[in-house]
Amino acid sequence: MTQMPSWDGFMVYVLRYLSDGAIRGTVEIRQGVAHLAGLTEVQRAEQLPSGQPKADNRIGWAVSYLTRVEAVQRPARARYRITPMGTDLLERYPMGITSSVLKTLAKPGDEWWVAKQVNGDDTQVVVDAEVEPLDPMEQIEAGLERITNDVAADLLQRLQSKEPTFFEAAVVKLLVAMGYGGADGKATVTQQSNDGGIDGIIDRDALGLDRVYIQAKRYASTTPVQRPELQAFVGALSGKATTGVFLTTGRFSQGAEDYARTAHTRVILIDGRRLTGLMIRYGVGVQSRRVLNVVSVDEDFFE
Repeated sequence: MTQMPSWDGFMVYVLRYLSDGAIRGTVEIRQGVAHLAGLTEVQRAEQLPSGQPKADNRIGWAVSYLTRVEAVQRPARARYRITPMGTDLLERYPMGITSSVLKTLAKPGDEWWVAKQVNGDDTQVVVDAEVEPLDPMEQIEAGLERITNDVAADLLQRLQSKEPTFFEAAVVKLLVAMGYGGADGKATVTQQSNDGGIDGIIDRDALGLDRVYIQAKRYASTTPVQRPELQAFVGALSGKATTGVFLTTGRFSQGAEDYARTAHTRVILIDGRRLTGLMIRYGVGVQSRRVLNVVSVDEDFFE
C-alpha cells in the first residue's frame, strides 16, 4: 500500500476485522485493522502534531462513525462488535464504503460527516471535494465541531444506556456546575419511590430562599415528552416552587412546548441535544484532552 487510507477508507477494514462477530477492544482493533490494511511500519509510526499515531486516529474515527450509524455496537466500554447491519454493509460494499454510501447512513445531526471529508494529510477539510480548501482557522473550527458533535452523540448514548437514577444525579450535577445550588452548592436527588413527579431539588440563590425543582426523563432520542407529562410536573410544583426544569435525553412534542409557554409555572425545557451541549460547555461527563493556543501577530507591537 502506497498511501494510508482516510478515516472513511478504514471503515471497510474495521468491518472486515469484526466480521467474525467477536467482541474486541480498542487496542486490538487498531492493531488488527492496521494489519488488514497493509500499513507499513513507517505508516504505523507516523504521528499527528499532537503526538497521536495518525493511523490510530483515523481508525478511531472509523469505529466511532460505524458505531454512530449502528453498523458496530459497543456492549461495554472500549469494546466493540459488528451488528447485522454492519454485516450487510460489508456484504454489499466489500471493496470500500464511499461518500455516497455515507449519505445513505447519515442520521439527523450527521450533516458534517457527509459534507466534510478529511484528506490524506489530516490538515485540509474540503466540502464535497469540489471547493477550495478551508483556511487554517476554518480547519480548526471544523475539526472542533466534528469532535464536539461526536462527543455529544456519545454522551447521549451513554446517558440513555444508564439507569434512571444515574441520569437524575447527572442532571443535578450539571445544574450545580452551571452555578445553581446556592453558596454551598446544595442540591438533592429525591427518593425514587416518593418523588411525587420531582427528581431533584436545587437552591437558586445563596440563602436558599428559592428552589428549582427538576424532572428528568431518560428517553430514546426519538421519543417525545408529551403534554400530559409536563402538566403532571407542573401539578407537582404547585405550592412548592414557581420554576421548574424538565430535562430529557429525548425530545419534546409540540403540545408540550406549547403548554410550557403558557403554563402559570415557568418550566424550562432541555432536550437531548441541548443537554449534551450544556454538559460539554460546563465540563460534566467530559474532560479536556488538549488545549490549543492559536496565535496571531500583535499589530500594536510593531507600531
